[in-house]
Amino acid sequence: MTLPSTALEETLLRAWNPWRAVVLMAASLPLAGCVPAVLDPAGPVGTQEKMILLDSVGIMLVVVVPTIIATLAFAFWYRASNPKARRLPDFEYSGRIEMVVWSIPILVIIFLGGLAWVSSHELDPAKPLASPNKPLEVQVVSLDWKWLFVYPQQGVASVNALTIPAGVPVHFSLTSASVMNTFFVPQLGGMIYTMNGMADQLNLQADHPGTYYGESGHYSGDGFSDMNFKVNAVSPQDFAAWVQKTHGAGPTLDGGAYQALAKQSIKVTPFTYGAADPNLFQAIVTQTQAPGPGPQTGQPTAQVSPRTRS
Repeated sequence: MTLPSTALEETLLRAWNPWRAVVLMAASLPLAGCVPAVLDPAGPVGTQEKMILLDSVGIMLVVVVPTIIATLAFAFWYRASNPKARRLPDFEYSGRIEMVVWSIPILVIIFLGGLAWVSSHELDPAKPLASPNKPLEVQVVSLDWKWLFVYPQQGVASVNALTIPAGVPVHFSLTSASVMNTFFVPQLGGMIYTMNGMADQLNLQADHPGTYYGESGHYSGDGFSDMNFKVNAVSPQDFAAWVQKTHGAGPTLDGGAYQALAKQSIKVTPFTYGAADPNLFQAIVTQTQAPGPGPQTGQPTAQVSPRTRS
C-alpha cells in the first residue's frame, strides 16, 4: 500500500525520536578513542603514506573549502530579503567564469596526478629501504586462515606472530597457499597482495619497539575475520635471543608439516617451528608443494595441533 505524501510525512515524524539520536551519538563517542593506525605510523613507509594522504586532502580542500564558502555566500547574498543583490535572469555565458570553473579542477588533477606519480615510484614495494643495517629476510605465506612466517637466514618459522628487530629493514617475500589475499600492517604501511604461484616483494621497517596489528584485507572464506596476526618489534638483542630460544625448541617445518598446516583452520593460536626447510617457500611458489584446498563447503577445524606454542 502506498501512503499519501502527507500521511508518509506524518509517519516519518512520529518515527523520529530525538532521544534516539542522542543515544546513538553518545554510543559512538567511545569510538573516538580508537587509534587511527594509518595516521599513527611507526615506520618510514607508513610515515610517507601518511604524508601522501595529508597532501592529497590539502590539495582537494583547495576546491572544497572555497566551494562551501561560495555556496554559503551566494545563498546569503541572493536571499529574497536582500534588495542590493543584482539578479540577471537573462544571463547565459561568461568566458571568464568558465575559465575559473574549469582551470581550478584541472590544476587539482594535475597536482594529484603528479603526487601519485612521484609517490608510486618512491614507495615501490620492491624498492629497498635506505638503511645502514642489512635487511632481515622473511618469507610470508597466506593460508586458510592463518599466516606463516619463515625466517630463512635463522632457520625458524612462526604462525600468526611476526617478530622483527626494530630499526632494521625487513624484506618480505610473499605468496599464497590457496586463494588471493592481502598482507597489511597499518602502522608500518604497504598493503600488498599475495597470490598463488607468484612471489611479491615488500620492504618495511618498524622504527621503535612495540606490538603492531597485522591483518588480511581481502575476503577469503569462512575464517577471514580471524585471519590476523601480531607484529612484535623488539630490539636487535631481543630478536637474537628470540631466535636462539626458538631454534630447535619446536617441531620442524618440512613438506609433511606444511601439508598439515595448510589444512583449513580458524582461530589458530600463535606458535613457532624450531627448524624450517630453507627450500619450502620456493616449493610453495613453484607449486612443487601442492596448493592449499581454498574455501570449500564444510566446517573448518578450530585449531591446528603442533606441540610447541609461544
